[in-house]
Order: sequence, then C-alpha cells, then structure tokens
Amino acid sequence: MSNNTQSTSQRKSYRFAIRSSIYITFLLFLILLLVTFIDGVQLPAPILLGIIISVFILCFVIIQYRVQRFIYRRIKKIYEDVSLLESSNFSDREIATDMRTLKEQVERFARNKKIEIETLQIRENYRKEFLGNISHELKTPLFTVQGYIDTLIDGAHKDKVIRKKYLERAQKGVERLTYIVRDMDMITRLEVGDMSLDKEHIDVINLVKQVFDQFEMKASKKNISLVFDMKYDQPIMVHADQERILQVISNLIMNSIKYGKQNGTTEVAVEDLINNKIILRVTDNGEGIKPEYVPRLFERFFRVDRTGSRKEGGSGLGLAIVKHIVEAHGERIYVDSEPGIGSEFSFTLEKVPFKMEESELEEG
Repeated sequence: MSNNTQSTSQRKSYRFAIRSSIYITFLLFLILLLVTFIDGVQLPAPILLGIIISVFILCFVIIQYRVQRFIYRRIKKIYEDVSLLESSNFSDREIATDMRTLKEQVERFARNKKIEIETLQIRENYRKEFLGNISHELKTPLFTVQGYIDTLIDGAHKDKVIRKKYLERAQKGVERLTYIVRDMDMITRLEVGDMSLDKEHIDVINLVKQVFDQFEMKASKKNISLVFDMKYDQPIMVHADQERILQVISNLIMNSIKYGKQNGTTEVAVEDLINNKIILRVTDNGEGIKPEYVPRLFERFFRVDRTGSRKEGGSGLGLAIVKHIVEAHGERIYVDSEPGIGSEFSFTLEKVPFKMEESELEEG
C-alpha cells in the first residue's frame, strides 16, 4: 500500500485558491477605498496597485498551502480507502484536489460498483440454480440405479425375469449419467476452445435428410411429419464440421418432435443470406415457448417443462451444446416462438462460394 501511495501523483487545482484570493483582495480594496474616502487621504495608484498585488499573492500562497496541507491529505486518504475496493489500481491515478473532479470520480466509482454488485448477484443466483439443476439431473438416475441394485442384492436376483428387467432399467440410468457427463465434457471443451473443428465442404441438405431418416420412427409415434419447405434438387454446400453440424440439426429436430403436437409438422428450410451465408430454419407447430423463457433456453439444464421433459430422456444440455457448436463456427443462432402456435430455431452457416461449389460437383 505504501508503494502505491508513493507512486500516486497529485493533479493540483488552483481554482479554489485563486477565487478566494480574488474575493479577499477585492474586499480589502473596498476597505482601502472607504478608509481613504473617510480620512481624505488619497494613495498613489502605484502604491495601491502594489498593495493589491501583494495581498493577492500572499492570500493565494497561504490558501493554496492550506489546501495542499490539509484538504489534500483528506482526499488522499479517500483515494487510499477506495483503492482497497477498486478492482483496478485506483491509487495509480492522479489525485484531484478539485472538489468537482473528486465528486465525479467518486460518483463514477459508485456507479461501477453498483453494476459490479448487481452482476455478482445475477451470477450467484445463476450458480445456485445451476448447482440445483445439476444435482437434480445426477440424483435422479443415480437413485434409480441404486434402487434397482439394492433390490437385486436383497434377493430379487434369484428371479431371472426380475433380475433381467431390473438390470436393463439400471442400465438406462447409467446411460443417462453417461449422456450428462459426455455432454458436459463437450460444452467445457467448446468453451475453453479445446475442441478443434474439422471443417470441410458438406451438403447441408444431405445432412437434414440423414436426420429425417434417423428420427422417422420416433416422429411416427406422434404422427409428426418431417418435411422440407420446398423441393431441393441441388445440394447446398457449406463450410463446416460435418459431425458437429449433424449434431446441431439432430438436437433441433429432436426437440421439435419431443415438444411437438400429435399430427404435427416439423419443417426445415434453407435460405440464402448476404455475404456467402445461409440460414437453416427448423420450424414446428408444437407447444411454443413463453417469452420469459426464451432468453434462458440455451442455459445448461434449463427446462421449460420441469416435469414432462425429463420423461423424454436426454441430458438437458442439448440446446446449450447447439449454441456452443454454432458459436464455435463463428455463426449465430436465433429463436422465435409463440405459445400455442410453435417455435422456430434458426442458425447461420458459411456457404461455399458458387465457383468452388461447381468445381467440387464436377469432381464428384
């Protein structure tokens, strides 16, 4: 602290001393005029001017010394106290003896601290909720597995039918734990930049068709149609990591089926944008999402339906992974939803320039 104090520079202000000296000098000048008028004595102008200048200089020196000696010490103490709370090195700044400047600095400091405290409160609330969510997500399959294993240990293993059924159910609980750990590991690696993307030129229409084939049976259970918005006769080539983008499309279409209505539709559209970009839209006519939930959709373990969605399985990290993969490509993802009407998730991708696309098709 002593080092910081020694390195602190002082930004001197003479405003107070000058103004005070002017007031005192002017008052003395008026007194001199009054005295000379009453006594009838008239001082020569040079002497009068010399007295005025001498008084002004003397007042200025005394007042400025007092400011430096006493007020500066108190202001310096304020800076030292504030520097204990300031995240940056506040004591390295110049010390202003000007009250207006000091007031502005203290007000700015107070505003910054208020914003910092509010941010910390938001983060603390998020941390508490995140820990609560992850403990619940891990607790449910763990207790399930524990319950079946305890039952088998207590003697149920003697019955072959019950043993097989309980082991299969315990296996599902273990698989759910595996999904959670795997997805959390993927998000962590994406966040720290530890996961490299293997970008190549891929046909995004072909990827969507693969996902349609993958979830055809699941969609048929709710009689949901998986369709394109139009017929795409030609491939649409993008520059991206095929495995990761396939995961993004799979998660979005899986969610549209999970929250879709019976006899509903999940529609995929691919549109051109400017600057060699395309946007892929996944639209459904399902339940829709309330506006207050939309900003939190991509948080880890956040669920709109706190009960029903867990019955559908999954790790609760699907949309968080989608967002991180899209952002790892340097692209953006959007959500548009209306309760009772449906939702649309869309994200951008870098399109392969037309000439390169043509040459690749000819080589193929």
